[in-house]
Amino acid sequence: MRPRRLLSHRRREAYAGLLFVLPMALLFIIFRFGPSLAGLLLGFFDYYPGDTPEFVGVENFKRLAEDPNFWTALKVTLIFGFLSVPTGLAISTVMALLVRRGSRTVNFFRSVYFLPVITSLVVAAAVFGWFFSTGGPVSSVQSALGLGDASWLRSETLVILALVVVNVWTRYGYGMLILLARLQDQPRELEDAMRTDGASSMQRFRHLTLPHLRPALFFLAVIETTASFQIFDLVYLMTGGGPARASHTLVLDLYERGFRNLEFGMASAIGGVLFVLTLVVAGIQHFMLGRDRT
Repeated sequence: MRPRRLLSHRRREAYAGLLFVLPMALLFIIFRFGPSLAGLLLGFFDYYPGDTPEFVGVENFKRLAEDPNFWTALKVTLIFGFLSVPTGLAISTVMALLVRRGSRTVNFFRSVYFLPVITSLVVAAAVFGWFFSTGGPVSSVQSALGLGDASWLRSETLVILALVVVNVWTRYGYGMLILLARLQDQPRELEDAMRTDGASSMQRFRHLTLPHLRPALFFLAVIETTASFQIFDLVYLMTGGGPARASHTLVLDLYERGFRNLEFGMASAIGGVLFVLTLVVAGIQHFMLGRDRT
């Protein structure tokens, strides 16, 4: 009888806990997933503020498929993401390895490396806007090398690279912190054993550290991919989508259609495409990093 009473008591405690959590869970579902679901559904309607929504099926998506500006924004978003995410993960990994060992100054450097994460994006955009502008440090170096003094932000070829640099600078500290926490959990005994057996630093990293970091790298890859596909504020502040739409991203296209042209149905259709795109890339990342291969 005692095990049954104990099981019944645990069930009552579980039910009581669920009752306490239920109000907050409902609020989270309603205000988090409710607007997202409404936005996805709105992509199948033709809607302008003040008018009655009209169901048009996949017409909005057909219009997007025939719009060259949408395909340009999609290409820019993919290029930005595929340049930004691997670069950011690589720099975060290197920085985490550099500040892993304890010393008197390591805490100072950890704080310094994390500082860009908490720096105002407006300030970062202003500073880097000058940094890449004509007459700034980059153009001065180019001029000294005989490469001209053109601004990266006005170049259709280099503007994406400039945005990638700024985005990586503002976000690599977060990845460094996550990977550093994972590294602290790595068994030192295994590393010491490999060092005793004559394994080089690269061999220890490849066969021990990198497999240990895979779950954290997968988490960061998904987070950073989602953030890079949703990039807006940095582009809006530094380039406005120019020059010649060379930095015009999907979210910027969504903003212009929804809040400038008041085409909320088309804007929601872009949001739906972005959602599917993020899921597809996250699935590829899960295949490459997230599966357990042991």
